[in-house]
Amino acid sequence: MAIDGLADRLARARTAMRSAGVDGWLLYDFQGKNPIFWQLLGITRHATRRAYVLVAANGEATILCHRIDVTALAPFGLPLRIYTTWRELSDALPALLSSCRRVAMDYSPGCVLPVVSRADAGTVEWVRSMGIEVVSSADLVQAAVARWSTADLADHRQAARELMASLDAALAHVAAHMGRGLTEDQVAAFLRAEFGRRGLVTDDAPIVAVNAHAGDPHYEPGAARPTPIRPGDWLLIDLWARVDRPGTVYADSTWVATVGREPRPVEGQVFDVVRRARDAAVDAVRAAVGFARPIAGWEVDRAARAVIENAGYGAAYTHRTGHSIGQQVHGPGVNLDDFETRDVRILTPGVAVTIEPGIYLPEFGVRSEINLVVGEGTVEVTLPEQAAITRVG
Repeated sequence: MAIDGLADRLARARTAMRSAGVDGWLLYDFQGKNPIFWQLLGITRHATRRAYVLVAANGEATILCHRIDVTALAPFGLPLRIYTTWRELSDALPALLSSCRRVAMDYSPGCVLPVVSRADAGTVEWVRSMGIEVVSSADLVQAAVARWSTADLADHRQAARELMASLDAALAHVAAHMGRGLTEDQVAAFLRAEFGRRGLVTDDAPIVAVNAHAGDPHYEPGAARPTPIRPGDWLLIDLWARVDRPGTVYADSTWVATVGREPRPVEGQVFDVVRRARDAAVDAVRAAVGFARPIAGWEVDRAARAVIENAGYGAAYTHRTGHSIGQQVHGPGVNLDDFETRDVRILTPGVAVTIEPGIYLPEFGVRSEINLVVGEGTVEVTLPEQAAITRVG
């Protein structure tokens, strides 16, 4: 998602706008609060004042920004309109939108898709006060921003290889230090060091969780509560990273293991249910793509969730099946979700998602996570699909 792909992203946005019957797409950012703004442009720059991009359905894209931020926004090569005072802005934005009657903005009616709700209410109200109809940009985001290029996919594959090599190194590290007081947070630090050695970068520390901690989907290990990893423990590791270069996209995986012992029957049973749920989601996407049938994010969620519910663990599956992947680990595209939200967006070519069903019990939790990329009539799983519980040591 580099600047040199901006023309392609704008062309896809215009095609989607014409299909939707909108005159333009107005993106707004203040102090980096709208990642969609920057992902459309291709790379995040340091800008501190209100900035707007209007992509016209049948014309050029134009940036409206404060004079202080010209240096940050000029490199994108789009025409600039510049304001300095609030009085100038109060004239400049209506002038920018003067030919528009129906505009898409990064908001979601009723906030049903919070991942695209980035424009604040005041800005939406201001645009509506100009007599302009405002609609959601959710489908435009999907077409222009969430869709990966060939270069994005290559970066992702590299990240996926190095991510799994880092996981292998971490599991070997646990085996080598089994029973020596090695803690969750120390393994998380080991993984971050591996990322750096392998040319990866991440936003947050990996999740390393033993026993009951693995039953918390977003458990955070930390030095303030050091928990040793002992022989006999259950271990879950969730790790995500991207190639350490501006504009690259993430890979994201979760793996489970036992430490110094074979899995218990209940652990094997729960893992098998989660594995089958993961595979059911993949099968649903492959079947739809194979028959050229559109499939929405909520449908994939239902395919996985039905397996877990039918096995009697529905109440222990407390999150959506997957999320969009992009320059953020949780990207702005379609989520596999009929639980936290109902995402009706379609898995279109170029879209990448995680598939990560889980079951979370008081004693332990299981999640199995892979990444899936939809192509033109193809479906690619880009991470290893864990087939059995790993034994460490």
